[in-house]
Amino acid sequence: MDPDEGLTAVDNIVTQFSTYEDFLDSQITTVDLYYLEDESLARQLVELGYRGTGEVVKREDFEARKAAIEIAMLAERTQKKTLTSAGKDLQDNFLKALALREEDNRNGKTVIFIRDRNSHGQEVSGYIDYAHRLKIEDFEVYFSGKRRLLPKPTDMSFYNWDSHIAVCNSTPNYQVIADNPEGLLFKYKRDRKILNVDPKTLPGDNSTRTPIQTELYIQAVIFDHISRRKT
Repeated sequence: MDPDEGLTAVDNIVTQFSTYEDFLDSQITTVDLYYLEDESLARQLVELGYRGTGEVVKREDFEARKAAIEIAMLAERTQKKTLTSAGKDLQDNFLKALALREEDNRNGKTVIFIRDRNSHGQEVSGYIDYAHRLKIEDFEVYFSGKRRLLPKPTDMSFYNWDSHIAVCNSTPNYQVIADNPEGLLFKYKRDRKILNVDPKTLPGDNSTRTPIQTELYIQAVIFDHISRRKT
């Protein structure tokens, strides 16, 4: 038998059965049990190759291949969690800033403000929950430069300066407080701290405001919040 064919046969068996004993049992017929009257003896004969209805697989081969397949599956799952920005040649400061914060925003920390023109030439602006967008969108298109990240009507805040359409939405990470007389506020749900996005005031406890010099947008600002609440 070709070595590759043998390996494939073992792989099929390993993925089909949880344990080596389950595989041995699958090779035992009712006739074997009738004459042998001993399940353990029947398993031993299958393992030695004297009984069975299919491929002969040694215990050490089964267990070694089982372990190798589980390691490969774990590596694949880990690889899928690789940062979208990893390995990208990022030139613009805005994309570099997002890449720097991507890993930390698996749990929701950053709010992005963007003001620019959309594909119709209309000026739009809005506040984006970075972590939420990371979960519902593939940022490959943004980090690769195929598309620009822009506010949407489904984001925390969206305003179209031409049509005067204004929309606010709370997200899994932030609660929008739109009726504040001093301006728009966001409450971080984990520690209930308030983020104030008014450029004339401080952003709030454990929060920072960072304007980004970028070639991609008219204006871009990143707000970072550090939650002190223990999880």
